[in-house]
Amino acid sequence: MIDIEKLQSTSGIIGNSDGIRQVLEMIAQVAPVDITVLVAGESGTGKEIVAKAIHKFSHRARNEMVTVNCGAIPAGIIESELFGHQKGAFTDAKQHRIGRFQLADQGTLFFDEIGSLPLNLQPKLLRVLETGQYEVLGSSQTQSANVRLISATNANLHHLVTEGAFRQDLLYRLNTLVITLPPLRERIADMALL
Repeated sequence: MIDIEKLQSTSGIIGNSDGIRQVLEMIAQVAPVDITVLVAGESGTGKEIVAKAIHKFSHRARNEMVTVNCGAIPAGIIESELFGHQKGAFTDAKQHRIGRFQLADQGTLFFDEIGSLPLNLQPKLLRVLETGQYEVLGSSQTQSANVRLISATNANLHHLVTEGAFRQDLLYRLNTLVITLPPLRERIADMALL
């Protein structure tokens, strides 16, 4: 198992509260195991830092960790961002573009704010998670990617499923292990350190 003190001193995770100690213990347990992780918590609690720590202490650490901010990429181009596109695949596709799945092959793909992922793209993400295969836009050839997916959200994904804004089967795939970060208001003991 990963040494908690080493994990904390090299990851940038600050705090000694019980909540942070539990988070560090979960990271130490899950980092070496190649499973999908969902990091939940309010904005500003350090979800990306936790994702980086999981990657850093995994067997994929010598490869890339590629980040996709689902809330910042316009819905019209996110498919191209994830899977890439061939020249001529659409009007503005003037050259071949490598997608994030290919960039993260053998490494980690971090989906920040996964709850913002457009509903029409969710089945394609589910397929990649299930099979490791996808198609580049404008190509009929199937590509493969071996990535570990870590996703983060400050939204209640179960509530989004109830509203029809998020797929139940995708949530099931993302929900293999959930690390919930405590809100800052519950970390009074850590305030001086922060």
